[in-house]
Order: sequence, then C-alpha cells, then structure tokens
Amino acid sequence: MSQGSTKQHEGSKESRGRQGSEEMALEAPHFEGAMSDLVKHLGMYAKENPSGAALWCFGIGFVLGWRLKPW
Repeated sequence: MSQGSTKQHEGSKESRGRQGSEEMALEAPHFEGAMSDLVKHLGMYAKENPSGAALWCFGIGFVLGWRLKPW
C-alpha cells in the first residue's frame, strides 16, 4: 500500500466517525422520549400491580446476581 492510500483510508474512518456521532446526536431526543415513556409505564404498572412488579424485580435481580457472581 502506498502512503497516499493509507491517508485516504484514515480520512474515511474519521469522516465515518463524525457522521456516526452526528447521527447519534440526532437520535438522542427520540431515545430520551422513549425512556421517559418506559419509566412512566413501569411506574403505572407497579402502582396497579405491586406484587407483580415486586416479583419481576426479584426475578431479574436473581438472574443477574446468578449470572454476574464473581466466583
């Protein structure tokens, strides 16, 4: 490979990196809106079904604790 083609290849990586970060910045408000909707929905579910929400939390905690144990 010549040095000129290497510089062109590196330049294309940089432009893709900038383009990717710009796309992420444009999508961030949609993600924030979706997360706030999810939190509201989970809060309403927990108020309507406290025992079901508690069981879900226990189950998720059990599985995560089991899979992430340090030994």
